[in-house]
Amino acid sequence: MKALIKNALIHDSIHREPFAGDILMEDGKITQIGAHIDYPGADVLDAKGMNAYAGFIDAHSHLGLAGYGIGYEGTDYNEMNDIVTPHLRGIDGFKPMQPSLEHAAHAGVTTVCVGPGSANVLGGTFFAVKTVGRRVDDMIVKDPIAMKCAFGENPKRCYRDKCDTSRMTTAAKLREMLFKAREYERKIAAAGDDESKLPAFDMKLEALRPVIRGELPLKAHAHAAEDIFTAIRIAREFGCKLTLEHVTEGHLIVDELAEAGYPCAVGPSLGDASKWELRNMSFTTPGILARAGIQVSIITDADVIPQEYLPLCAGLAVKSGMDPFDALQAITINPARHAGIQDRVGSLEVGKDADVVIVNGDPFEVSARVCAVFVNGKNILA
Repeated sequence: MKALIKNALIHDSIHREPFAGDILMEDGKITQIGAHIDYPGADVLDAKGMNAYAGFIDAHSHLGLAGYGIGYEGTDYNEMNDIVTPHLRGIDGFKPMQPSLEHAAHAGVTTVCVGPGSANVLGGTFFAVKTVGRRVDDMIVKDPIAMKCAFGENPKRCYRDKCDTSRMTTAAKLREMLFKAREYERKIAAAGDDESKLPAFDMKLEALRPVIRGELPLKAHAHAAEDIFTAIRIAREFGCKLTLEHVTEGHLIVDELAEAGYPCAVGPSLGDASKWELRNMSFTTPGILARAGIQVSIITDADVIPQEYLPLCAGLAVKSGMDPFDALQAITINPARHAGIQDRVGSLEVGKDADVVIVNGDPFEVSARVCAVFVNGKNILA
């Protein structure tokens, strides 16, 4: 399959200034970007007067796991029988044909990072997936991308009558599992080729081995400043990689976050402060963090905010002072880096997946119209 976009104003998410040009896509990949490209036999879209962007990406979503409509049966993003479930995989609860995925794709959101919610101290693994397809196995960009953990109000609220009524307990339960996983990994290494010396198989600890080895980051749900610092403290104790998710009070501790250097996925910021830890929620946060040199992604936490409103959230951040190019990167290349999938998506570059959004206007504006969405080189709106 060959497709050619002609005469677009290209915003590649790498260079600050856009440029006029053409984009050639072959067999699902971008093969040329430049002026006056001609390719006989290609399907041509004349995008004169329109803007071309890399497919938008959400670094933190529950799309396809959260229910569509009201009801227990359609909801699969929190396991409520066990506060520690690192062995769960988001991929096993994903519903590709849920209408919300089509809504997202038609709005130009072509890749989402999806996984369990924040009820559990350890919830399981996130994965990166395209928003178009019928079978999740054929839609995956990368699986897994992170191990979800959670701090703050959610584990306390969900398990307060069972096993968790304080932030100290939440932190202790995470430490306990990481201690056990580290010892489990040590025993496996010590056993070498002697199977008789291997520890008894433990599915939870097995799932945490890539975390202990520094191969899979902890994806830490943390809104309040004190919870952000606890996440950093524990990651450093165990030598784990870390991404910070939500970061609602990040603007209050910006100097400390800049020094720490962890990627921050900020949001959801469109809504009321429905919990105490959201009392300082603001659309100024992503811009403040970006100006401090922190890698910022803007997120919807869908279905908290409908997935299709990701570009609107970036626009509201711009309205609150964020640099427009920083905001564009926050829904394209930065979430790709956040998830470790920047080799495939997140910018318009030769060799990357042919995920391209053509917009008549500025996608940050409510009045903008998405005219074409290419996913793996196919225009899904044609």
